[in-house]
Amino acid sequence: MSTLSLQSFQEQVSELLLRHRSLLDVLSKNGQSNASVIRAVTKAVTECGCIELHATKQTFEPGIDLEQAKEVAGKHVKGELCENCREAVSSELGRNLFYMSALCNLLDINMDDVVQRESQKCSTLGLFNLS
Repeated sequence: MSTLSLQSFQEQVSELLLRHRSLLDVLSKNGQSNASVIRAVTKAVTECGCIELHATKQTFEPGIDLEQAKEVAGKHVKGELCENCREAVSSELGRNLFYMSALCNLLDINMDDVVQRESQKCSTLGLFNLS
């Protein structure tokens, strides 16, 4: 099975996108799709309960190295997405990628280039890339 490149996906989105060719339409749909991702994850917590959120302050001891810090840092998520919630979140993420790709198309930005530059930045900056 071959992997679909971001460029191929971006071209496919360009061919399919008819209604939302306006930059403002695409921006609003991108924001809406992002909110839908958040909503799907929220429903996994509040309606299904397959995952739980246990958020606490992230505390790090002075002098520990990066590997120890990764072990100490928590995800705040307990459990795993059930099959239904995983499908819902994945579907919303796909829609979000669709509108991100549409935005890139309208602004003549290549998604492969964006990912490559971000990856290079992560490699170069390493830990200092963290926000």
